[in-house]
Amino acid sequence: MPRSVNHVASRAKRKRILKLTRGYYGARKNVWTVAKNAWEKGLSYAYRDRRNKKRNFRALWIQRINAAARLENMNYSTLMGALHKAGIEINRKVLADLAVNHPEAFKAIVEKIK
Repeated sequence: MPRSVNHVASRAKRKRILKLTRGYYGARKNVWTVAKNAWEKGLSYAYRDRRNKKRNFRALWIQRINAAARLENMNYSTLMGALHKAGIEINRKVLADLAVNHPEAFKAIVEKIK
């Protein structure tokens, strides 16, 4: 008895992955094994970088807060310590946004904790 192979399903799976690799460079877009490996590697990079993105943004917010705090003759660590001691619950994202877009509001917060 001949071997039964579901060509419809296997071809559909290949087409789906090759469609996902459109836009890749060279053989990564049209050679099945290379495209499949590139696509799988891309998934692992995406998973990793969804976590790294959070770290990068936190680092950016800290840099912005530090730069704004230094304009007020303070550094980041003393500012955050004073905020905590004063009981002001404001996260770094909002604080960085105030520092960049509303410097007068940031200055008011600094004056309150001094």
